[in-house]
Amino acid sequence: MMPFAKIIGTGAYLPPNVVSNDALAAELAEKGVETSDQWIVERTGIRQRHLADRGVRCSELATHAALQALERAGVSADSLDLIIVATSTPDVIFPSTACLVQKNIQAVRAAAFDVQAVCSGFIYAMSTANAFIRSGQARRVLVIGSEVFSSILDWTDRSTCVLFGDGAGAVVLEASDAPGILATELHADGKQEGILYARGGVAYGEVHGDPFLRMDGQAVFKFAVNALSRSAQSVCKQAGVDLDEVDWLIPHQANLRIINFIARKLHIPAERVVVTVDQHANTSAASVPLALHAAVADGRIQPGQLAMLQGVGGGFTWGSVLVRL
Repeated sequence: MMPFAKIIGTGAYLPPNVVSNDALAAELAEKGVETSDQWIVERTGIRQRHLADRGVRCSELATHAALQALERAGVSADSLDLIIVATSTPDVIFPSTACLVQKNIQAVRAAAFDVQAVCSGFIYAMSTANAFIRSGQARRVLVIGSEVFSSILDWTDRSTCVLFGDGAGAVVLEASDAPGILATELHADGKQEGILYARGGVAYGEVHGDPFLRMDGQAVFKFAVNALSRSAQSVCKQAGVDLDEVDWLIPHQANLRIINFIARKLHIPAERVVVTVDQHANTSAASVPLALHAAVADGRIQPGQLAMLQGVGGGFTWGSVLVRL
């Protein structure tokens, strides 16, 4: 029988610089950008975010989260077979951020690579790790979502700069006879690439194109609600599980209104939805593992419970992972 991929440890890291809406509004006012705590909370549910100091890199955040996940799992870095880092803000073009993390934690046996699916990245990485374990190609995999989104924000664009934060979350997956990841589902629609993108690139020694994140918020809202609702239903059907059997919904933490719409469409009560967007803002590929860790660490999620992890992001990409903790 093929083994299951079981989560045996979670970890998280948030930069120590916590910026409230009021503090951010004051900083933006100096740039001629008008906003307020009330404006941000009413539209997004965000109350604060963690921002990395200039020069702090994605691999640094990822390393902190990885070490905590390994410690909580009770395993050593040299026992890892594979490291996958989901990020849209890598340190450099290459080597991959995963290789830099491998060096930092001395995971001498592990293969390492990055996955780029923007805010769906962690879901894509979990699905990939699951395939490696189910096929017998790996027994222990470290999966990390890590982002320094503050480095690609236009701080004069109110429609985007108030939405994002920095951070990293990680899980250790291990081959197990007990059910772990029950089902995964991934999707993409490149025709929607124009509603969320950062089109800048480096070539011939120059930055080409707009280096900042741009977004059509209304289009993203509508697409996310419909796509994630359908995905949740589909992944439950694949696993032979009814939606009302799911103990926890852990969606991408982009916007509280999106989260609430999805929960209502799926008839999942608010008390069974993990929300961290108010404290972390949108941390892209890090948002789902950060939320998962928060709910595991504070005891809300108990062993044996079912959790639905979901991501949606630029590309356009989206997907779900149904996991028994």
